[in-house]
Amino acid sequence: MFEKKDAQAEEIKQLVIERLKTISSDKKISIGGDGDFTVSELIDSVKKNNKIGKKIIEVQMDFLKTLKTGTLLDE
Repeated sequence: MFEKKDAQAEEIKQLVIERLKTISSDKKISIGGDGDFTVSELIDSVKKNNKIGKKIIEVQMDFLKTLKTGTLLDE
């Protein structure tokens, strides 16, 4: 059971990393009060699964779930 969750978590990380790679490398992204980060720094954070990485994963997954349900289109 844990292997399945671990595999799923790794797939989600990889999905988020691939989405981050689509952002121009010269852009910086602000993460609330935590500061501004380059795409490379965000990718490293996701790989390390640190506080910023977890936040990026959460935001990306929330966005994808919202997109799936069509909530963005309702506004």
